[in-house]
Amino acid sequence: MSSMSKFRLGRRTVLKGVGSIAIALPWLEIMRRGRRARAAAAPPARFLAVYQPGGTVLSKWTPTGTEADFVLSPILAPFQPVKDKILVFSGIDMKSAVGEQRQSGIIAWLTGSVQTTPVSSTSFSKDGPSIDQVLAPRLSAGKRKQSLYMAVRWGTGKSHGRLSPMNISNFEVAAPYRPMMPSLDPAAIWQDLFGAPPAGAGAWDKSMLDFVDRRYVKLAARLGAADRQRLDEHLTRLRDLERRVAANARCVAPVVVDTSDYNPTSGLNSADDGSIKDLATDAAIPKVGKLMMDMLVMAFACDITGAGTLQWSDTEAKHTFPWLGLFEHYAFYQNDGGYQPVQCEAIATWYSTQHAYLVQELAKVDMGGHSLLDETVVFFGSERQDPANYSKANMPFVLAGGNGSLRTGRWLKYASRSHNELLVALLNLFGDSRTTFGTAQYSTGALTNLA
Repeated sequence: MSSMSKFRLGRRTVLKGVGSIAIALPWLEIMRRGRRARAAAAPPARFLAVYQPGGTVLSKWTPTGTEADFVLSPILAPFQPVKDKILVFSGIDMKSAVGEQRQSGIIAWLTGSVQTTPVSSTSFSKDGPSIDQVLAPRLSAGKRKQSLYMAVRWGTGKSHGRLSPMNISNFEVAAPYRPMMPSLDPAAIWQDLFGAPPAGAGAWDKSMLDFVDRRYVKLAARLGAADRQRLDEHLTRLRDLERRVAANARCVAPVVVDTSDYNPTSGLNSADDGSIKDLATDAAIPKVGKLMMDMLVMAFACDITGAGTLQWSDTEAKHTFPWLGLFEHYAFYQNDGGYQPVQCEAIATWYSTQHAYLVQELAKVDMGGHSLLDETVVFFGSERQDPANYSKANMPFVLAGGNGSLRTGRWLKYASRSHNELLVALLNLFGDSRTTFGTAQYSTGALTNLA
């Protein structure tokens, strides 16, 4: 038997150069070991949670059809361009949302933990951390920021612009699991993230392939003609990628927009009943929200962090929506002024439009043959089911992305499963093997059928 016939390569073989330079190889015939095994999808590398207040108008949110052949509802219609990149859920109950009707929902959303009693302005979850903070050390190792937590038009109504169980979704990873304050000022966030050139700028000035050429020549001499052709094509694609990255680097600071008309601390002047309005700040919500989404996308693309959360408001959302022609606060349309489903549907559809934009922006970023969305799991959620009530059953949850570890393009229907199981399943996607998360009585394993 010839030496070439005995020569074997593993699927994870790389060509190593000086320092830390290493080039992964494509699949080659010489790597075959009997039957081809289906390669497991790599765990996603980034997690993003996005909160919208007030739930949704469920009758206008729920799709129709079957799991793989479904029609998006009017509220979810903005997701149509990325329908194959999302998972829509029905039948997931937030059973751990025990406590005050608004507060318990936002506390449980990412923690799976019940609200401590007695309920007061300082009564937060003590059962455990939020999932973003559990994942942050794993996803942000070696990065500049452990995580990012941003909020738009935050602290309205009774929370008066300060930390409150009505406006906090993120909790520290270590006991006593203290609540975390979101960043509110878009200009300050931009300066903090992008005020200096990204670390490693210019790292592509010298071709990384130049360092492995000699090793390539030695390897090619031991391969058959078909494998040499595959390797040549692989290295050609990598050189093309280098040129494209050098010409149009993915790490580009978002364009700064003028937010001088937006007061990030407007909540400090709020009234319990929402009677004090800041129409100028409210009118700036769309551009501020877009800037914050753009900053989160680029913070991921630039490897500044691997975990993020965006809140569109707090659970009261006592601000107006002038760009929609709605000049009362959201809580007014939900129940303070009597339930107004047409107005609530318009608001929920606007949020879906923003979320579809976020998914599309993540999908635009080329990470080298796949997108930033492929490397990211995005979890869209709220603190309750429907603006008309405070039910925590059948929550309007959507996932996006997942790098193949999520089988997207489906509508998943369950029968009253605990959302703690969804949190466990998300942790498992990222390589965390735990079987429970949050308050034990509501956590009985991982939700199935995501992959």
